Amino acid sequence: MQNPANESAIEIIIIDVEEYAKKGELPPKGMRYRIRVDKEYYVVDVPEVTGRDILLLAGKTPPERFRLDEKLKGGATKKIELTDIVDLTTHGVERFMTLPLDQTEGEQ
Repeated sequence: MQNPANESAIEIIIIDVEEYAKKGELPPKGMRYRIRVDKEYYVVDVPEVTGRDILLLAGKTPPERFRLDEKLKGGATKKIELTDIVDLTTHGVERFMTLPLDQTEGEQ
C-alpha cells in the first residue's frame, strides 16, 4: 500500500488574465484562466471563449439581452459580439464588462 504523502500531486495552475495585463505581460498557455466579468471572478478551462460563453458564465441570460465589452490595458474597450472568439492569451486583455440592452434596441 502506498503512502498518500509520497504520491506526486498534480498542480493545477490558474492563469490570472487580469494580473498579466496589468503587468504588461503576455499570459502563458495554461490549463485554466481566471477572468473578471464586472466585479466577479470566474475560472475557465480553455484559452478561447466566445462572447456568449462569457455572458452565460456570468449568469447574464438570455445573453442576447446584454452587451459585452473587453477592457484592455490602458483603458481602451472593445465590443465583443456573442459569436466573437476571445483569446485569453492575447496581450492586454484585462477584464470584461456587461451592460443590459434596452429591450427596444434593434426593434423598429
